Amino acid sequence: MEKLPLLKYLFFVLLNFCTLIGAGVTATAGEQPLSKIAIRRATLALHDSAYVKASPTLLGLKGEDIQWITVDLKCPSPSEDDWVGVFSPANFNSSTCPPDNPRDVAPFICSSPIKYNYANHSNPVYTKIGKSLLNFQLINQRADFSVALFSGGLSNPKLVAVSNIISFANPKAPVYPRLAQGKSWNEMTVTWTSGYDITEAVPFVEWGMEGESQTHSPAGTLTFSRQAMCGSPARTVGWRDPGFIHTSFLKDLWPNSMYTYKLGHRLFNSSYVWSKLFSFRSSPYPGQDSLQRVIIFGDMGTAERDGSNEYNHNPPGSLNTTDQIIKDLDNIDIVFHIGDITYANGYISQWDQFTSQVEPIASAVPYMIASGNHERDWPGTGSFYDTMDSGGECGVLAETMFYVPAENRAKFWYSTDYGMFHFCIAYSEHDWREGTEQYKFLEHCFASADRQKQPWLIFAVHRVLGYSSDYRYGVEGSFEEPMGRESLQRLWQKYKVDIAFYGHVHNYERTCPIYQNQCVNTERSHYSGTVNGTIHVVVGGGGRELSVFSDVQTSWSVYRDFDFGFGKMTAFNHSSLLFEYKKSSDGRVYDSFTISRDYRDVLACVHDGCEPTTLAS
Repeated sequence: MEKLPLLKYLFFVLLNFCTLIGAGVTATAGEQPLSKIAIRRATLALHDSAYVKASPTLLGLKGEDIQWITVDLKCPSPSEDDWVGVFSPANFNSSTCPPDNPRDVAPFICSSPIKYNYANHSNPVYTKIGKSLLNFQLINQRADFSVALFSGGLSNPKLVAVSNIISFANPKAPVYPRLAQGKSWNEMTVTWTSGYDITEAVPFVEWGMEGESQTHSPAGTLTFSRQAMCGSPARTVGWRDPGFIHTSFLKDLWPNSMYTYKLGHRLFNSSYVWSKLFSFRSSPYPGQDSLQRVIIFGDMGTAERDGSNEYNHNPPGSLNTTDQIIKDLDNIDIVFHIGDITYANGYISQWDQFTSQVEPIASAVPYMIASGNHERDWPGTGSFYDTMDSGGECGVLAETMFYVPAENRAKFWYSTDYGMFHFCIAYSEHDWREGTEQYKFLEHCFASADRQKQPWLIFAVHRVLGYSSDYRYGVEGSFEEPMGRESLQRLWQKYKVDIAFYGHVHNYERTCPIYQNQCVNTERSHYSGTVNGTIHVVVGGGGRELSVFSDVQTSWSVYRDFDFGFGKMTAFNHSSLLFEYKKSSDGRVYDSFTISRDYRDVLACVHDGCEPTTLAS
């Protein structure tokens, strides 16, 4: 259709929309805030004396990919449920909107705002004077923006006024690099987002040892369409063009060395577009005896520094976790985010928000992820759990936006080495029971650990396949996901897994070293000698609303905390490991334990931990 000025276009959008039926997605408490906006119920209420003015109009003039704007608004009939939404693109074409119902007629508003806030957020007298000033933080998301004022609340929105257009100087610029371990210890991958297709520019990374000559490594380019989504809202009101995702492989790295890199796109007019300069330290050689520090948590999600997108003034656990890790980044070597990454739940713009939020971390150290229910689950798509938790994403976003060294990223299980650590990362949304493909992978991963070189064997997965005192598990009487512990505990015991980490349950809990529901060690904070049980740790308090504990007092639960936080492991050498639980609010340590042992302690036979012997000589 022919392009119209934004205000006139929205007039036609909303005027036609009055004939539509359908209410959008209904949200429950604690779910994605954008899902509470019934954007397909929107009607027109433009008023001559109302206005929304946003400034500045041009962002990123000095190469910034994050910038604040001020929104000045006026409403002639103010109400406490008036709200302001940020839309991107600012001038959309409704012909790209698939109707939910054949009787629907276009044009209509088919996309939710990327963020919103209430008009009275920063002005308690807004309902008396009808004026307010709001501040929004915008990130470069490959398109322009507009800000719209609505009355009628989230369930019955009425468009009152629309702002001028705001844009970044180069909306296609390469942004938000995410490092990850490659398939070998001396390979680092760099993934980033841009607006450049391979028909417009050639992506690459310029990199090299700090202070030495730089080299170029090519990058592959991926994207996906609306049709790749499995359902609503990802295919409907939550859809937003993801741009292009590029990944480059930096190979043959020297161990424990500083490298610098920057993202580049060579345009076909021979000019170049560059990102900022970043740096990272390469991985140690497997088994290298050096100080090695690992952060691990799950269930973080996004939060907005401008206060938008949240209800009920929930504590900003996600931002606190992010900020505490950034604050301690000089003392961190690798990060594991074990599922429920963004909680976008089909609102695709939130993936940009998340990659921007963690850029200071992910651009400097490997940011390894596991996939959770909010990334993968959708009925009829092969997920082990037949829920709608992914909002129609069905794994496509997680598999594309982040790299993991899996043989098949649709099967999100993998192993990776970091110095004295050997990690086996499982995928709780695919079947892990004995005899399955994933079970065979896990046994091979555990068996392939050379415990003389890599004494610290770590298992991690999103859902709790071991032990948790979560209220829901207590009601079920299982204290785990169905069949989880029964299927895997033989492997943990046989291969003497040191620690098993889980997310999904939004709190912190640590067990004793345990096998078959029994503590095998009476110590609470220091473990030494023979490895005769695995310590299970829930680190799901990354930022989402917290999960209550069961009233049942289990014998195996050593420490529980109903708060936001994350775990940190520090390997001092081959015989000494420290684990710390830190709260996101202040970064202080609230629980810890140490493991001290020698290689012979790993070799020692324990119950179900050695092959059966015979009298044969």
